[in-house]
Order: sequence, then structure tokens, then C-alpha cells
Amino acid sequence: MSEEKHFKYVVLGGGVAGGYAAREFAKQGLNPGELAIISKEAVAPYERPALSKGYLFPQGAARLPGFHVCVGSGGERLLPEWYSEKGIELILNTEIVKADLTSKTLTSATGTAFTYDILIIATGSSVIKLSDFGVQGADFNYILYLREIDDADKLVAAIEAKKGGKAVVVGGGYIGLELSAALRINNFDVTMVYPEPWCMPRLFTADIAAFYEGYYANKGVKIVKGTVAVGFDSDKKGDVTAVKLKDGRVLDADIVVVGVGARPLTTLFKGQVAEEKGGIKTDGFFETNIPGVYAVGDVATFPMKLYSELRRVEHVDHARKSAEQAVKAIKASEKGESVEEYDYLPFFYSRAFDLSWQFYGDNVGDTVIFGENDPASPKPKFGSYWVKDGKVFGAFLEGGSPDENKVIAKVARVQPPVADVEELRKEGLQFACKI
Repeated sequence: MSEEKHFKYVVLGGGVAGGYAAREFAKQGLNPGELAIISKEAVAPYERPALSKGYLFPQGAARLPGFHVCVGSGGERLLPEWYSEKGIELILNTEIVKADLTSKTLTSATGTAFTYDILIIATGSSVIKLSDFGVQGADFNYILYLREIDDADKLVAAIEAKKGGKAVVVGGGYIGLELSAALRINNFDVTMVYPEPWCMPRLFTADIAAFYEGYYANKGVKIVKGTVAVGFDSDKKGDVTAVKLKDGRVLDADIVVVGVGARPLTTLFKGQVAEEKGGIKTDGFFETNIPGVYAVGDVATFPMKLYSELRRVEHVDHARKSAEQAVKAIKASEKGESVEEYDYLPFFYSRAFDLSWQFYGDNVGDTVIFGENDPASPKPKFGSYWVKDGKVFGAFLEGGSPDENKVIAKVARVQPPVADVEELRKEGLQFACKI
């Protein structure tokens, strides 16, 4: 007979959302043995953004236990001991292969059944691999991805093994930009390849992207746009030696890092729970259409109050906040109380080289760029507003101080009217400071 364990609350997923949910449960009051966090990773929840940034630095690199949650938002670091002190069962190295929401049972790969009263689905995303598209040679050695700490360790080992070699980064989004910078800092000869006309196309306008592409070029990063990797060559050991591009070019490579996106991990729940826009549909408390089943972070498609529409958001900030919201809602409903509906302001940020940008709100409408955006400038500082229906919907700032970043967040939240777009360009950051 296979083993069965029962918990009042189960959080499935030991990523950022899982860690922040655990902290919120502890804050709201928890009896020992009531909560289990089930994770397929081997370590306690940690702040994932560190993997594409500090983890890869040649000097003073970030390492665990330094970036366990909840340090990323200025909170206390939750070491593995913290969970046991709070009576929270941290079940690591455990892959759940079957979920039955009717019988409230999760079954692991080794046959252990976990039953629960309340479930929080915090499974996050899995990285999209080139082998998923049948790209020839995509399984050669030193073709790497970055999602979890194991991936980061492989990347660190590759940087060491192929010291100062040639790296090709496939993808021009977050991962592509942050890893190109990290590899360059590690003295690799770096080429970035992406199919779009400019980098970070989901957020950046052509003007914003032109600054980053220019800055990267000045740092020695080569950029190849408008094409994709269609195959790879290797040596006798199976180590990658070249990347074949669709446009016929061949790039020498000692390391290839692929960042072409991620997919929300919802497979376990297909057909058992309502889905929308690629995620699990929830209300403003992150409860699904199945009572007692919640979904948070990357997998949740939730009502975004600010824009009166359902959205799915893949970002660490939302992973943290949605987890806290779900736990507050669970605890309130037990007392017959209620909490406010989730009212999220979209937030994205990135750090690479000496650059650091933040974006708040919605990138819709026309854009107005302001400030010093010459890539060769010793201290570039510029921003952009998105204006739609005579109101500011989004705001972006490169090189802002913490206070300046707060004012652009406020602008995106308040959505002030704009009488004259040319005036807005002239005022630049001052416009936000007046709100």
C-alpha cells in the first residue's frame, strides 16, 4: 500500500510564490503540521531573479543560502530551518505526476499520495526548449537554459570550462539581455540572435530598444536580428561548436544559451479546472472555479482591476503578491471575513551591466520618450510614457533613483490626463514628480 499524508493546506510548487505563501501563512497563524510545500527542486524556495544576475558574476557571486526568499522584497531570509521551526513541512525533490481535484489528492512519482483540504497551485513555468521544436542538434553539450538553480550551476560550470570562449545567446528577451551581459562580464565573445526587429519586443518600443542595442554593441556584444537558430554542429565529444542560422550564417560557439520563453505548468490540472489565456482562471482572491483550489503566480489568469480585463502575468513581483493575496483570502474566509480584491499594477524591471530599468502600468497607445538616451553617454538616464485616450497608461525609466521609480509607478497607477504630448516630452520626469 502506498504511503498517504494529509495536510490542511498544500502549496504545490517551491518557487518564489511558494516561499511567499509560506511566510504569509506563518504571519496569519498556523498550527504545526497544517501546511506542506511540495517542490521538485532540491532546495528551499529562493529568489529566482538572482540566477540571471548575481549568480553569474565572476567576483562576489550570489550563492545560497544568500538569496532564499524573502530577501528579494527586503524581508527576512527564510532558511530551511525556518520552515521546521514554524512546523511547515518542506517536501523537496518530489515531483507530482497526478492531481485529482475531486478526491483532493496529489500523487508523487514515487507513489506517495498527499491529500489536502485547501490547495494552492504555484507550479510556475517551464522553459521552452529548442528540442520541443525538433531543432537538429539541440541536445548537444553546452546548449543551456536558465530556469532553476540546477540550470544556473550548469551555466557556471560551462563558463569555467570554456573560459573566455565564444557564446551565442538565442533570444532577445529578459534572459537573452541579462545573460548576454553576464557572459560579456565573464570575458566571453558574445553574439545575441533573435527573430524580432528589436530586443524585448513585448515591452520595448523601437526607440527604447535602440538605446540598449547600442549600449550592448559598445560593450562588445554582437547582435544578429531577424533570424533564428535552425541547427547546431558538435565535435566528437558532442560539445556544441557552431550555431546554424536560418539566414544561412554559421556562428562559432563554445556555449549556447537559449532564452526563448516559458510555458505555464498547468498540465496536471487540464480538464479539471477552468482555464483562460493559457493559465488557470481565478477570481480577485486567486480562487479557481473549484472551491478550495487556488492558483497563483505564472499559472493564474486573474481579473486585473486597473484595466478591467483578465490577464496572466509572468513576473516575480506578481508571484510574491498573488501568493500573499491567496493566503490572506484563505485565512479571512476561515474567520468569515473578507479581504480586498487584488488590485495589481504591472511592474517589470531588469539589471544588466551598469543599467537598471523599471516599467509600470500598461504599454498601450503612443509613446513619448524623454531624457538622455545616447548609448555612449557616461550616465544615461531616460524614460518613456505610454499615452492612450489622453491619459498616461505606462511609464518606463532607465537609471532612476528609488524615489524616481516610485513616482513613475504612481503615474501609471493614477493615469493622469495629458493635454499636450510635446509638453509631456519636454517635462519628462518632472511631469511624474508633480502627480
